[in-house]
Amino acid sequence: MSNETFRGALGEQPNLRRAAIAILVGGIFQASHAQGADNPLQVISLPSVEVVGTTPLPGGSLPKEHIAANVQSLGREAIEDPSSANLPDLINRRLGSVIVNEIQGNPFQPDVSYRGFTASPLLGTPQGLSIYMDGVRLNQPFGDVVSWDLIPRSAIASLNLMPGSNPLFGLNTLGGALSIQTKDGFNNPGSAVQALYGSNNRQALEFEHGGHNDHGLHWFVTGNGFKEDGWREDSPSRVGQLFGKFGWMDAKTDISLTAAVANTKLTGNGLQEQRLMERDYSSVYTKPDETGNRSLFLNLSGKHNLKDDLIVSGNAYYRKIKTSTYNGDINEGSLDQSVYQPSAGERAALAAAGYSGFPTSGANASNTPFPFWRCIGNVLVNDEPGEKCNGLINRTETSQENYGWTGQFTAFGKLGGLKNQFTGGAGFDASKMHFQQTSQLGYLNPDRSITGLNAYADGVTGGNVDGAPFDNRVDLNGKSRTWSLFATDTISIKDLIHVTLSGRYNQTTVENRDNITPGGGSGSLDGDHRFSRFNPAIGVAVTPSDSLNFYAGYNEGSRTPTAIELGCADPANPCKLPNAMAGDPPLKQVVTKTFETGFRGAIGSKTHWNVGVFRAENHDDILFVGSNASGFGYFKNFGQTRRQGIEIGADTQVGDFSLSANYTYQDATFQSNETLLAEANSSADANGNIAIQPGNRMPLIPHHIIKAHADWRINSAWSVGMGMLASSSSLARGNENGQHQADGTYFVGSGKSAGYTVFDLSGKYRATKQLSFFAQVNNLFDRKYTTAAQLGATGFTASGNFIARPFSSIGDNTTLVGSTFYAPGAPRTIWAGVRYEFGK
Repeated sequence: MSNETFRGALGEQPNLRRAAIAILVGGIFQASHAQGADNPLQVISLPSVEVVGTTPLPGGSLPKEHIAANVQSLGREAIEDPSSANLPDLINRRLGSVIVNEIQGNPFQPDVSYRGFTASPLLGTPQGLSIYMDGVRLNQPFGDVVSWDLIPRSAIASLNLMPGSNPLFGLNTLGGALSIQTKDGFNNPGSAVQALYGSNNRQALEFEHGGHNDHGLHWFVTGNGFKEDGWREDSPSRVGQLFGKFGWMDAKTDISLTAAVANTKLTGNGLQEQRLMERDYSSVYTKPDETGNRSLFLNLSGKHNLKDDLIVSGNAYYRKIKTSTYNGDINEGSLDQSVYQPSAGERAALAAAGYSGFPTSGANASNTPFPFWRCIGNVLVNDEPGEKCNGLINRTETSQENYGWTGQFTAFGKLGGLKNQFTGGAGFDASKMHFQQTSQLGYLNPDRSITGLNAYADGVTGGNVDGAPFDNRVDLNGKSRTWSLFATDTISIKDLIHVTLSGRYNQTTVENRDNITPGGGSGSLDGDHRFSRFNPAIGVAVTPSDSLNFYAGYNEGSRTPTAIELGCADPANPCKLPNAMAGDPPLKQVVTKTFETGFRGAIGSKTHWNVGVFRAENHDDILFVGSNASGFGYFKNFGQTRRQGIEIGADTQVGDFSLSANYTYQDATFQSNETLLAEANSSADANGNIAIQPGNRMPLIPHHIIKAHADWRINSAWSVGMGMLASSSSLARGNENGQHQADGTYFVGSGKSAGYTVFDLSGKYRATKQLSFFAQVNNLFDRKYTTAAQLGATGFTASGNFIARPFSSIGDNTTLVGSTFYAPGAPRTIWAGVRYEFGK
């Protein structure tokens, strides 16, 4: 990196530039002395307390009390508790400020929100959390999405949730980073087999085996299979995962090779319209919504103590993911069209093709609840099937490969007479991807499935829509490369004050190539983009005693626009995610600036507590903004958003009872003026737009989250536990201005998701040292609740029939019914299982 590049990255921050140079020079000086024969540095003997990795790689850990942030951790006991079905479920139950939105309606496809920032498997969702496993970033190159179904729960040994926009955790760490460490045979010897069965034909089987020998070799393997029918209509899922790690270690060196594969097929049938959900809580709007993932993960990692006060560590990884989706949807372009009675030309085409029984006149919404004849006829004459067919089958194929390496060194010693720990390193990440999408026209069936016809949104067989060829195809190749340089230095003053200064420089290039419209220009996805930034951080932790700790920190993080955002950023060529993308004028990278401060401490040896506040300001946030075309829009930089709040937590041990509780108040607001498309919002103007003003609440983020958990160890064999999760209401997407009001005719639903409280109950019986039984009841009181909401036009009546032009009886052929769509929470579910361990 040149001087000019470095100076340009920090040009407007001279103090931070000087500080960054100081820690880099200081670190190099310290490292060179650490390797000298006459080393003046003194070895620091860290206390035997809980330590947390300051970077995704091992070797740079600090005592949690020295970190200027409210880090949350989960160890083996919490992770191996069978009450949680998967990783999102685990952190939703156990970690403060985390809440799950079940937008897809599948336990392996939730949106996980932390402090108002999201990690989601859905393309187009603004991502703000980074996920790491053994130092490898799991956010995928295309869209920064996170496929939770590819993370092997049974391989997790521990995890840390690092809050804020910590630059040491790289790109996309806007609101926090979840760092996962996996098991190995040295720390997890022995074998175990576990099986469970429960509601909705849920079946799961997993095994693990680990071991090591006197020569330093260690090995660990685990696998699991999961399948269920799902509690909603036609929502089966299956998950298969296999994880293995083989390594060698001695007193100074630990090296291991990890391999993991996964093959999953998930059905998540998404949001349901309010009136239909009231009729049948388990119903679906349309179906199916299937996602298939196949993945390969390889990671070679190592750590070596060059000297007692100098550690080097690093990794090199390779990932390959193939994803396919198959979605049956309503064609919203048909909702304001005449779709019931075939025209004379269409009837002639139907007869010539051998069809019979089609209506010759008088077909309408009252006598044809699920029309299809006009769709078939229009396909035959190739006129306007994109408008006259009420169903779409959307298919996507995504292939991604990414690889890279990271290396770092950590030096312990004294600098200027003060205890000092310095970590510096560099990294490289590269990826290539191929994305294809097609849309097939068809018609909606009474069971909400779609029957496809020989007509596609390909610019030819789909006819015209509003006078233009109907073409939603995407065929995109993309490449990205990121170089990083990072450093962090912690100075301890008399074991009382611990000051940390950190920074990371990232330089990213993104290259898009359109296989349908190559060469650039309007409508082409071709583009070459470059982003770079230095993100700094500073923090201080004060530990006047073992029972009291104060911390305060400021940090900055950034996220570069992804290929899907760069491919849908042209107001002149709006797109409808995930159905299409359009040309790509440049977007700016998102920058988050976070400040947090608080106290934490202990009362005796069994009670711990924390109180803190945080504020995160997003600059140039990327949001999906509406265009004048119904349902269409484009990505743009939004100006500024803010997420701020208060966190309070405590846990204690009272006799045979373990108790914990967390409370979060969060206030997420827009801080800039903007216009969004929201035709289903009652306050929208004549063009279907709403005006956002500074102070308006951001959707899907509740003000209040409360969690509590209690475990009672009755005796050496029996234990029971109960958990509670409560969330206040949140605004629906589409109601960003908070002004939607239902009238029962043109607009249905409140425009928000109501607050809820759910309880769970668990029990465990250890029959012998090897054999144990367990049971779990989720949503103990079988409460009906929703975790998210969205405003949109509905294609159904209150009785469940399809409807186009709902107000045609009064001469209005363009107005649609706007409704609130909800993500329903799972009803009471019960499962029970058995676990057998040997050699442990």
